[in-house]
Amino acid sequence: KEGSLDSFTNPLTLLYEEVLYTILYRLGKPEPNHVADDSELYEYVQKVSPQAQLYPYPNPIFCLKATVKQAKGILGKDVSGFSDPYCLLGIEARSQEHCSDSSSSQEHKKRMKAVVKDLIPEDQIHRTQVINQTLSPVWDETFILVPSSPAVFTPLPCRDSDVVESVRHKLGELTDLHGLKRIFKDARKDKGQDDFLGNLVLRLQDLHCRDDQWYILEPRTETYPNRGQCHLQFLLTHKKRSTSLSKTQPSYTVHRHLLQQMVSYEILQHQAGSISWDGELSKHASTILYLHAAQKDLSDFHQVMAQWLAYSKLYQVIEFNSSCLLHQITSIEYQWVQERLKPEQKSELAESFESLLAYGVSLLQKYRIIFPLSRPQSTERLQSLLRVLVQMCKMKAFRELCSLTPDLQQMVTKALKVQYNAESSANASQWGRHFSSLSGTRICNLLSCFCWGIEANLMPFFPRDGPLALTDFYQLFKEAIPKWLQKTYSIALERTQRAIQVDQLVPLGELNKHSTSTVDLSTCYAQIVKTWQQLDWPDPEEAFMIMVKLVEDMCKIALMYCRLIKTRAEELSSNQRDEGNAANRLCIVVNNIEQLRLLILRLPLQLDWERLERRMGDAIDPEQIQHTLHNQLQGTVSCLDHEIRDVVQTLAAKLEGGIARHIQELSTSRDSKSPEDSITPLMKFLESELQYLNVHLVQENFNSLLGLLWKHTLHVLTTATKQQGCSSRYYQKLQFALKNLEHCFHAEGCGLSKDTLHTEAFTALEKELLLRCATSRELIQKYFSNRLQQQLTTSSEKYGAVTIKALYRASEQKLRIEILNAVNLIPLDSNGSSDPFVQLTLEPRHEFPEVVARVTQCKKNDLHPLFDETFEFLVPPEKCQQEGACLLLTVFDYDTLGANDLEGEAFFPLCNVPGVNRNDDEVDAVMVPQTRLPLTHPKPTGDLILKLLEFRKGDKEAQAFVKLRRQRAKQSKELE
Repeated sequence: KEGSLDSFTNPLTLLYEEVLYTILYRLGKPEPNHVADDSELYEYVQKVSPQAQLYPYPNPIFCLKATVKQAKGILGKDVSGFSDPYCLLGIEARSQEHCSDSSSSQEHKKRMKAVVKDLIPEDQIHRTQVINQTLSPVWDETFILVPSSPAVFTPLPCRDSDVVESVRHKLGELTDLHGLKRIFKDARKDKGQDDFLGNLVLRLQDLHCRDDQWYILEPRTETYPNRGQCHLQFLLTHKKRSTSLSKTQPSYTVHRHLLQQMVSYEILQHQAGSISWDGELSKHASTILYLHAAQKDLSDFHQVMAQWLAYSKLYQVIEFNSSCLLHQITSIEYQWVQERLKPEQKSELAESFESLLAYGVSLLQKYRIIFPLSRPQSTERLQSLLRVLVQMCKMKAFRELCSLTPDLQQMVTKALKVQYNAESSANASQWGRHFSSLSGTRICNLLSCFCWGIEANLMPFFPRDGPLALTDFYQLFKEAIPKWLQKTYSIALERTQRAIQVDQLVPLGELNKHSTSTVDLSTCYAQIVKTWQQLDWPDPEEAFMIMVKLVEDMCKIALMYCRLIKTRAEELSSNQRDEGNAANRLCIVVNNIEQLRLLILRLPLQLDWERLERRMGDAIDPEQIQHTLHNQLQGTVSCLDHEIRDVVQTLAAKLEGGIARHIQELSTSRDSKSPEDSITPLMKFLESELQYLNVHLVQENFNSLLGLLWKHTLHVLTTATKQQGCSSRYYQKLQFALKNLEHCFHAEGCGLSKDTLHTEAFTALEKELLLRCATSRELIQKYFSNRLQQQLTTSSEKYGAVTIKALYRASEQKLRIEILNAVNLIPLDSNGSSDPFVQLTLEPRHEFPEVVARVTQCKKNDLHPLFDETFEFLVPPEKCQQEGACLLLTVFDYDTLGANDLEGEAFFPLCNVPGVNRNDDEVDAVMVPQTRLPLTHPKPTGDLILKLLEFRKGDKEAQAFVKLRRQRAKQSKELE
């Protein structure tokens, strides 16, 4: 339905044109708590304004506002161990078919490893500044990108800027052997070519309207998979919106009018009435306002200011719970220093302050009517109003924009005196009698409870006999509070830095596992806590802001301490080659961070957060307290936990080197040396290190280290086991070492549990070592045992099947095999048929050396041959019960000129033949059941047992067996 501009003359119609346009061109994935269905939003708009109609509008220009904040943990590409990182940012236009989910995995991986300059024209690539010599760069740069369609990809690679330098200059930066290797690598590449640090590809269709998170940088090769993380912020916005209001009015003004209209509707829909409305909007209204703010690129401050302007104006028309205004007051106060407003915006904000102040004072002049004692909620409503007025007048924005406004105390005093005098002269009102019976001090106490329970706030509103006590004295120190807090932070930071510089990372004593720097840090925290207790700031909201600042500073000091103490450990270990001392210092670092973690966890109790929350009452939303205090503290604790895990992993990696060195020495030890003597150096080294760590680490971190070290140990043993060219004697030593290491890590129940030790890696290693230590005949038996297991799990008859009947007569010691038929064989001749016959052998051959192979008759041109032939083998029953003992049925296609082709093979366990078990009764041949065996083909490669047998060059029996199985596998491969 088309409409003309004349139909949009009504301001309300223009406003809902903006709403419908916002829904029609919404961007991004819906937030979890928002309405995802556009039809629901359209229905909601129709309820708010039945006249709202959806017209065809020109499409806006879709934009992606991307902010590259910072990165951490990136690779050091220069000889100095650092990099000069920068980022390239661009949008790659792709067709819908390329963006579909049906894209191949190889194509996806290729795109993930692509570079921006290879995919996007150079004039469409954005580049950040180069941050020199760092592994944690901070850019904080914002770019506006315009995608050509919604289905596009956003590649973001991180690169190291390389400037051509002389070899002499590079040698001057050389610090270790890794840097020397880096110089040789740089010499082989093109001059000035930048190094690849990491890559990131995001689909725009997967982004929300607003996204702010850390992303893992992807590698281009698997050499260094851990490339670090990058912090990005995204905002999907509109440009050139076609609505009338977007062309004529500021964005935040339109947003305010839209918010005001929806709030009016929400209040009217509130079942309990507007007075009890808490300011919470429905999901539909919240979704629309969120989308509108994102599309118009409204900052958080401008959104809050629009909310304040809308709520404060609406409060003067429709009465609702005035505590809804406190959230906007607090947010404006927090962000005021960081925002710069235009003159007209400042004027509008100042007017809203003065208007609400005048309106509030006018209500106080009529408090007998507005807040009658007969209504139970009058006290609460008056308390809420006074709280809003007092807090608004304390705002920095109010003091700067409304400096000529009379003092709030004077205005309230004048308003209350007018009403008080009127009531006293009339002497008929209940309010008048109530105030007449109270002294001035009592009236002060009564009204002061409306303002946070601080008597000094409203005491000057009323005269009293005699001189007034000193009130509001703390206001004299208010301006100095920020300087005091900054000074406290600076002193604590300096003391912590000095403490780390002199810390030698040795335990304080036998009973303490941490070093001296944690004592100094604990003292700094105690002094900060003491400062807070002595300050005891009377104003609860200002006290809350002071608390936020203190917690933020202590958390910053904690994170700084982690970084510096690790650097200190590296400095002390750089001039020493003793790995043991380096590991000991890392233990102290772990204990220091653990001690710091305990200090942080005790802060809520020491700072008495519970008392502060009680004082706040309803002044600040509990969610805000949770977000600003508890979440910040928990975030810091999580960072400390991560730092502990990181140092423990480093400690485990250092010990892994010693373990790997001792295991490597096993291969060089003489074969004549017993396994016990060969692993003695390894066990002494490990027991010594674990004993020291157990003493110098707290139990939780020691258990974590044991788990990591066990994984590293299994990895080293597995790597050693994979080596080719070592004798079976070496694998026997490794097998013996594994058992002793298991006992060492278990420590008779004081270390890791058996369940923790017996991981999948342990089980796999144990099985592989068992195979490598076995004799050739044992391996052959294991091979057939494995094939029997595979035969039991095979149900597919891809290559056909053969049906047999098997019986063992114990009295004659004869194994009787009846070949009945074969079905569904594969045609291997040019005429589309085959000439099949079956070969019967008893395996392993070393268990049945006297038994010769038997064959059936050949059936010409038949894919479903009926053999019906019986064969007897003279074998003792105990041989049939050996591991791997089986009947191997091999079906061939007979060829006159060349070698016979393989149709398939099947394995039947001899231990399952009726009559083999001596406890079985004599079985009648007629009662023997038929067994249908699917034919299988051997795998061409990948069998570990065949590899082990093939390696034993001097064993003729092993070589003959491998040759036969390889020949069968080759026939199978040629068939496929």
